[in-house]
Amino acid sequence: MDGLQRLTSSRAAAPGAGVPGPEQVSGLSAVPEGYKWIALFISTLGMLMATIDSSIVLIALPDVFRGIGIDPLEPGNTFYLLWMILGFLVVTSVLVVSLGRMGDIYGRVRTYNLGFAVFTFFSLMLSITWMTGHAAGIYLIVMRIFQGVGAAMLMANSAAILTDVFPDNQRGLALGINQAAAFSGSFIGLVLGGVLAPINWRLIFLVSVPIGLFATIFGYLRLREVSPRRPARIDWPGNITFAVGLVLVMIGITYGIEPYGHKTMGWTNPMVLGSLALGVAFLVVFCIIETKVPQPMFRLQLFKIRAFTSGVLASFLAALSRGGLMFMLIIWLQGIWLPLHGYAFSVTPLWAGIAMLPLTLGFLVAGPVSGVLSDRYGARPFATGGMLGSALCFFLLEFLPIDFPYWAFAILLLLTGMTMASFGSPNRAGVMNSLPPQHRGAGSGMNTTFQNSAQVLSIGIFFSLMIIGLSSSLTRNLFQGLVAHGVPPAAAEQAAHLPAVSTLFAAFLGYDPIRHLIGAHQLAQLPTVQQAALTGRSFFPGLISAPFRAGLHAAFDFAIFASLLAAGASWLRGGRYVYSEPDGPESVDATDGPPMGATAVGVVR
Repeated sequence: MDGLQRLTSSRAAAPGAGVPGPEQVSGLSAVPEGYKWIALFISTLGMLMATIDSSIVLIALPDVFRGIGIDPLEPGNTFYLLWMILGFLVVTSVLVVSLGRMGDIYGRVRTYNLGFAVFTFFSLMLSITWMTGHAAGIYLIVMRIFQGVGAAMLMANSAAILTDVFPDNQRGLALGINQAAAFSGSFIGLVLGGVLAPINWRLIFLVSVPIGLFATIFGYLRLREVSPRRPARIDWPGNITFAVGLVLVMIGITYGIEPYGHKTMGWTNPMVLGSLALGVAFLVVFCIIETKVPQPMFRLQLFKIRAFTSGVLASFLAALSRGGLMFMLIIWLQGIWLPLHGYAFSVTPLWAGIAMLPLTLGFLVAGPVSGVLSDRYGARPFATGGMLGSALCFFLLEFLPIDFPYWAFAILLLLTGMTMASFGSPNRAGVMNSLPPQHRGAGSGMNTTFQNSAQVLSIGIFFSLMIIGLSSSLTRNLFQGLVAHGVPPAAAEQAAHLPAVSTLFAAFLGYDPIRHLIGAHQLAQLPTVQQAALTGRSFFPGLISAPFRAGLHAAFDFAIFASLLAAGASWLRGGRYVYSEPDGPESVDATDGPPMGATAVGVVR
């Protein structure tokens, strides 16, 4: 019983009318009415903590590297920089499907609670690093990866737990709150990292420990399994080929933005090309395996459900449009706007996080509201409209001058957050509503894997477009500007030909880019007035503004294109689709899902 065996349609139900509660659907055990709110609280807390920790390191990296005695901008140290940024995201992308499937087999609550315990333990281990130098860098990356394992357990099972206990006329609300917390956590982490890291870099990890301890204990005491476990064998060949293939692809993307030889990027590097080709080959083998094994990890049959396939594809494209956006906006703020407005480079990471708060406000406002409305009217109008709105916001951002008035930037960020949340909450609810109860963990994990993988791919694309834009004129502008301020031509030539990604990372990490480019020794040999001019708050922003604008517009154009594709994919989901068990013997082959406006009943075994 591996495939989609039957799918029948019934009359469209009036929104909210006659919808069974969780205790009536698919053999779920009865639960008290108030239990669903307990489940919402603890599952939302888990998503919030996981996403805060996915971004809290970004702002705190300078303090972390200073604390362990590593200069992340030295050529030999880019490994530590890239994997501290992307390692957490890579491991959650790779493992979330397997851990969602594990939740279906061994119990979603059990897997979720274990995830909180693992996440908390490795947060503590990250905060007690005793080493320095390269050993400390490796230690932090390894502990960060294991912390990501715990986060993947939370991400994989959170939505499935909520779908189990909320009736379908309230799932949009529950998943909207959960999704708003997940979106907001990524930006709350920026501010929290900027506040805590200057006090002590260990606090960025330690802050998760008391909350994690509370959540772990509370979860073990109050959460309960309401969906029967379905024992099955672990699909080891599928798990291994999927993990290896996805890791290789992500390694290729990650190192593709690194310079190779005399080239500004590494997309022609044999190691990058080999990683991408081998990764794709492993993923092809994985797909073949999943059609052969009796109990696959990745339920390819679920893609026969149109509402699920369209929702997952839309989620992938939406993440592709926004995944690298946060990096571009932060570099815009830290490298140009904040210095022009009197902020020292050392404090720009914190103030960039604060400047991004309107985006978080948009998520918090629109996430629950759009979720409630999607419960009543279905996911399609709100998810599709959200992505069309996001495309419009990206288009309007292109008209902002590089030195913009903040009020205009804040309004556009608020609208961007609202449109993204208007897509995210209904789309997640639509995906979860389409899944049979026994596959909610695996299906939720599949959706999260596509979303997280798209974020890594998006970062590679956005950085590549930005580097292409910078490379067009930054070298010439930098050379001329340095020579004009007394830097010897040989030193200016060397600085001007350093990889553009190095300049971007310097601005992103809150370092003075010019001091990094020409070196403290060379800078000290210049007259004091020239030193002050080069390291002032206007020289670098003025130098980079024009080439940065070209790269930024290319990145926004890509985001608009991906958003429009996501809107199209979302529209293809059809009318309101809520899975429930069949109540009659009739059977039809309706693998595209129910007719528009109908409530579906079916069995996927």
